[in-house]
Amino acid sequence: MNTHHPPTTPAQPVLEMRRASRVHGEGARTVRALVDADLVLRPGEFVAVMGPSGSGKSTLLHLAGGLDTPTSGQVLVEGTDLARLSVTQRAVLRRRSIGYVFQDFNLLPALTAAENVAFPLELDGWSVRQARKAALAVLAETGVADLADRRPEDMSGGQAQRVAIARALVGPRRLLLADEPTGALDSNTGTEIMQVLRERADRGAAVLMVTHEARFAAWADRTVFLRDGRIVDETGPSDPAELLAEGAR
Repeated sequence: MNTHHPPTTPAQPVLEMRRASRVHGEGARTVRALVDADLVLRPGEFVAVMGPSGSGKSTLLHLAGGLDTPTSGQVLVEGTDLARLSVTQRAVLRRRSIGYVFQDFNLLPALTAAENVAFPLELDGWSVRQARKAALAVLAETGVADLADRRPEDMSGGQAQRVAIARALVGPRRLLLADEPTGALDSNTGTEIMQVLRERADRGAAVLMVTHEARFAAWADRTVFLRDGRIVDETGPSDPAELLAEGAR
């Protein structure tokens, strides 16, 4: 299924996590959500993250996307240490460089699908016309061009998920973060979304995806396994049976 091989010449990493840790609470209530995570994603790489519930998968994505900052260690996006940026600078970097697919979609209810997808581009100074053109193209790419003028309340869960994925893909973003992007989708649609993400990686984006399904992780170049906040193992491209066995250890 996966014939893609990352470039042999190492390019500058799009994402680099250096011993990144995230601790919540203090004393007896301390929760070590992520511990000393080391992870490098280069352009064109598609990496899946697997692990049991509560193992730190969402924390890893939140840190990678600048939605949270590490308690210790570093997170760099295209060489920029996110912790050194102001809240405003971090928001700009997220808008320009990072596409994020949230588990609960986070679509704006008052806006149509096309407006939801175009919104980050307009915030970044694109004209309404340019932004809508880009939005329509990416809605077509995710298979929901016919929903362009529909609001979230008039969409099924699977349709809303595709619109949310379109919003993450729009514009020249080089890092795509996806938290269970196939969660609300049937098997066939899930496969189509994997093809879209795989194609984006093949065109040079770095893709980091949390999933609990081995068949979807099999689309990635490698899979990182988390347990109790730690990266415990990493595999290269493999078949779903191997991933299931690895994840069960």
